[in-house]
Amino acid sequence: MKENTIKDESYKFAIRIVRMYKTIIERDKEYVLSKQCLRSGTSIGALVSEAEHAQSTADFIHKMNIALKEANETVYWLNLLKDTGFLSEKEHNSIHTDAIELVKILASIVKTMKEKGNNL
Repeated sequence: MKENTIKDESYKFAIRIVRMYKTIIERDKEYVLSKQCLRSGTSIGALVSEAEHAQSTADFIHKMNIALKEANETVYWLNLLKDTGFLSEKEHNSIHTDAIELVKILASIVKTMKEKGNNL
């Protein structure tokens, strides 16, 4: 079976986001910022899964581009959670590194697919 790194990585990231959310709501009783991060952080993998069965190359690019936007939004929420004291520096750095990696992978996929589309 063909390996799908972005699908696997975005799924593992979603699991980390869910666990982070559960920790924050149990420990800090914070429900608003963490819920925003939960939504954007878990939607990355859902969009990547959707893109797997895209109807066209344009549809694939569109879905992956939305996943990229969600990854960027997740980075924002993670930074805000850290800067407002809901994530420690250590907690933030660990998950933030993964979020940035997803952004880089998704940006590369979108760029490559757009370039391929222009060469057709």
